[in-house]
Amino acid sequence: MFGPHTLSAYIQEFRKLARALAKDEQVEAGPQPPQLLSKQLELLPGVVIDSTPSGTTFGDPMEDIPLNSTYRKGDIVSSKFRSACPRNDLFTNGTFALVELVDTNGKWTPAYDDDDLCLRFMWTRPSAKSPHSYATIRWEIPDTAIPGIYRIRHFGAAKKLFGSIHHFVGTSNTFSVL
Repeated sequence: MFGPHTLSAYIQEFRKLARALAKDEQVEAGPQPPQLLSKQLELLPGVVIDSTPSGTTFGDPMEDIPLNSTYRKGDIVSSKFRSACPRNDLFTNGTFALVELVDTNGKWTPAYDDDDLCLRFMWTRPSAKSPHSYATIRWEIPDTAIPGIYRIRHFGAAKKLFGSIHHFVGTSNTFSVL
Protein backbone atom coordinates (compact mmCIF):
# COMPACT_ATOMS: atom_id res chain seq x y z
CA MET A 1 0.00 0.00 0.00
CA PHE A 2 2.89 2.37 0.74
CA GLY A 3 6.23 2.17 -0.97
CA PRO A 4 8.62 3.84 -3.38
CA HIS A 5 5.85 4.67 -5.90
CA THR A 6 3.32 6.17 -3.48
CA LEU A 7 4.01 9.77 -4.58
CA SER A 8 3.56 8.86 -8.25
CA ALA A 9 0.26 7.16 -7.45
CA TYR A 10 -0.96 10.24 -5.54
CA ILE A 11 0.02 12.53 -8.44
CA GLN A 12 -1.78 10.27 -10.91
CA GLU A 13 -4.98 10.23 -8.87
CA PHE A 14 -4.92 13.96 -8.07
CA ARG A 15 -4.52 14.74 -11.80
CA LYS A 16 -7.53 12.52 -12.52
CA LEU A 17 -9.56 14.34 -9.83
CA ALA A 18 -8.47 17.79 -11.05
CA ARG A 19 -9.50 16.99 -14.64
CA ALA A 20 -12.86 15.66 -13.47
CA LEU A 21 -13.46 18.77 -11.35
CA ALA A 22 -12.56 21.07 -14.25
CA LYS A 23 -14.97 19.21 -16.58
CA ASP A 24 -17.64 18.80 -13.86
CA GLU A 25 -17.51 15.01 -14.27
CA GLN A 26 -18.14 12.25 -11.75
CA VAL A 27 -15.24 10.05 -10.66
CA GLU A 28 -15.76 6.42 -9.78
CA ALA A 29 -14.62 5.35 -6.32
CA GLY A 30 -11.36 3.48 -6.42
CA PRO A 31 -10.34 0.44 -4.41
CA GLN A 32 -10.46 0.75 -0.63
CA PRO A 33 -7.38 -0.09 1.43
CA PRO A 34 -7.60 -3.39 3.27
CA GLN A 35 -8.81 -3.42 6.89
CA LEU A 36 -5.73 -4.58 8.82
CA LEU A 37 -6.78 -3.87 12.41
CA SER A 38 -7.29 -7.56 13.18
CA LYS A 39 -3.70 -8.28 12.12
CA GLN A 40 -2.03 -5.59 14.24
CA LEU A 41 -0.02 -6.55 17.29
CA GLU A 42 -1.06 -5.06 20.63
CA LEU A 43 2.05 -4.53 22.74
CA LEU A 44 0.36 -2.62 25.55
CA PRO A 45 -1.43 -4.64 28.21
CA GLY A 46 -5.19 -4.22 28.25
CA VAL A 47 -6.90 -1.92 30.69
CA VAL A 48 -7.91 -3.88 33.79
CA ILE A 49 -9.90 -1.23 35.65
CA ASP A 50 -10.34 2.52 35.90
CA SER A 51 -11.40 4.12 39.16
CA THR A 52 -11.47 7.40 41.03
CA PRO A 53 -10.68 8.15 44.67
CA SER A 54 -13.54 7.76 47.13
CA GLY A 55 -16.01 10.66 46.99
CA THR A 56 -15.14 11.60 43.40
CA THR A 57 -16.46 10.58 39.99
CA PHE A 58 -15.14 10.42 36.46
CA GLY A 59 -15.22 13.83 34.82
CA ASP A 60 -14.89 15.79 38.07
CA PRO A 61 -12.58 18.79 37.60
CA MET A 62 -9.47 18.47 39.77
CA GLU A 63 -7.95 21.80 38.77
CA ASP A 64 -10.75 23.94 37.44
CA ILE A 65 -10.76 27.33 35.79
CA PRO A 66 -11.27 30.04 38.44
CA LEU A 67 -14.81 31.39 38.63
CA ASN A 68 -15.49 34.63 36.72
CA SER A 69 -12.15 34.37 34.87
CA THR A 70 -11.44 36.54 31.86
CA TYR A 71 -8.88 35.70 29.19
CA ARG A 72 -7.61 37.34 26.03
CA LYS A 73 -6.61 35.93 22.67
CA GLY A 74 -3.20 34.29 23.01
CA ASP A 75 -3.79 33.30 26.67
CA ILE A 76 -3.81 29.67 27.78
CA VAL A 77 -6.79 28.18 29.61
CA SER A 78 -6.41 24.78 31.27
CA SER A 79 -8.56 22.39 33.26
CA LYS A 80 -7.65 18.98 34.74
CA PHE A 81 -10.30 16.25 35.08
CA ARG A 82 -10.55 12.83 36.74
CA SER A 83 -10.40 10.52 33.76
CA ALA A 84 -9.97 6.98 32.45
CA CYS A 85 -7.72 5.32 29.90
CA PRO A 86 -8.45 6.70 26.41
CA ARG A 87 -7.94 3.20 24.93
CA ASN A 88 -11.32 2.17 26.40
CA ASP A 89 -13.01 4.07 23.55
CA LEU A 90 -11.00 5.88 20.88
CA PHE A 91 -13.92 8.20 20.02
CA THR A 92 -13.11 7.87 16.32
CA ASN A 93 -16.35 9.71 15.51
CA GLY A 94 -16.20 11.91 18.58
CA THR A 95 -13.78 13.87 20.71
CA PHE A 96 -11.99 13.69 24.06
CA ALA A 97 -11.84 17.47 24.44
CA LEU A 98 -14.20 20.25 23.44
CA VAL A 99 -14.35 24.01 23.90
CA GLU A 100 -17.91 25.31 23.73
CA LEU A 101 -19.21 28.85 23.24
CA VAL A 102 -22.61 30.00 24.43
CA ASP A 103 -24.62 31.51 21.56
CA THR A 104 -27.13 34.38 21.65
CA ASN A 105 -29.94 31.91 22.54
CA GLY A 106 -28.03 30.63 25.57
CA LYS A 107 -27.24 27.31 23.85
CA TRP A 108 -23.76 25.77 24.08
CA THR A 109 -22.21 25.22 20.65
CA PRO A 110 -18.91 23.48 19.82
CA ALA A 111 -16.14 25.95 18.97
CA TYR A 112 -12.94 23.86 19.08
CA ASP A 113 -12.23 20.16 19.56
CA ASP A 114 -9.16 17.96 19.81
CA ASP A 115 -8.73 18.13 16.01
CA ASP A 116 -7.78 21.80 16.40
CA LEU A 117 -4.10 22.58 16.98
CA CYS A 118 -4.97 25.17 19.62
CA LEU A 119 -6.61 22.52 21.87
CA ARG A 120 -4.48 19.85 23.50
CA PHE A 121 -5.69 16.73 25.34
CA MET A 122 -3.09 15.17 27.67
CA TRP A 123 -3.76 11.98 29.61
CA THR A 124 -1.61 10.58 32.45
CA ARG A 125 -1.62 8.08 35.32
CA PRO A 126 0.22 8.78 38.58
CA SER A 127 1.97 5.40 38.15
CA ALA A 128 1.85 2.51 35.68
CA LYS A 129 -0.26 0.29 37.95
CA SER A 130 -2.61 2.97 39.28
CA PRO A 131 -6.30 2.65 38.36
CA HIS A 132 -6.60 6.45 38.67
CA SER A 133 -5.85 8.79 35.78
CA TYR A 134 -6.15 12.42 34.79
CA ALA A 135 -6.84 14.38 31.64
CA THR A 136 -5.56 17.90 31.24
CA ILE A 137 -7.20 19.96 28.53
CA ARG A 138 -5.22 23.02 27.49
CA TRP A 139 -6.61 25.65 25.11
CA GLU A 140 -4.37 28.32 23.63
CA ILE A 141 -6.96 30.90 22.64
CA PRO A 142 -6.44 31.64 18.94
CA ASP A 143 -6.63 35.10 17.37
CA THR A 144 -9.76 33.93 15.53
CA ALA A 145 -11.72 33.18 18.73
CA ILE A 146 -15.03 34.96 18.99
CA PRO A 147 -15.38 37.04 22.19
CA GLY A 148 -17.90 35.43 24.55
CA ILE A 149 -18.54 32.93 27.33
CA TYR A 150 -16.81 29.55 27.02
CA ARG A 151 -16.36 26.27 28.87
CA ILE A 152 -14.17 23.19 28.43
CA ARG A 153 -15.64 19.69 28.30
CA HIS A 154 -13.94 16.30 28.60
CA PHE A 155 -15.46 13.09 27.24
CA GLY A 156 -14.21 9.69 28.33
CA ALA A 157 -15.01 6.02 28.87
CA ALA A 158 -14.13 4.12 32.04
CA LYS A 159 -13.74 0.37 32.37
CA LYS A 160 -15.21 -1.44 35.35
CA LEU A 161 -13.54 -4.47 36.89
CA PHE A 162 -15.56 -7.01 34.89
CA GLY A 163 -15.07 -5.30 31.56
CA SER A 164 -18.13 -3.13 31.06
CA ILE A 165 -17.48 0.39 29.76
CA HIS A 166 -19.41 3.46 30.84
CA HIS A 167 -19.08 6.90 29.29
CA PHE A 168 -18.76 10.12 31.23
CA VAL A 169 -18.51 13.85 30.65
CA GLY A 170 -16.68 16.51 32.65
CA THR A 171 -17.36 20.22 32.40
CA SER A 172 -15.23 23.14 33.59
CA ASN A 173 -16.39 26.44 35.04
CA THR A 174 -17.35 29.03 32.47
CA PHE A 175 -14.97 31.86 31.54
CA SER A 176 -14.94 34.94 29.31
CA VAL A 177 -12.80 35.61 26.28
CA LEU A 178 -12.41 39.23 25.26
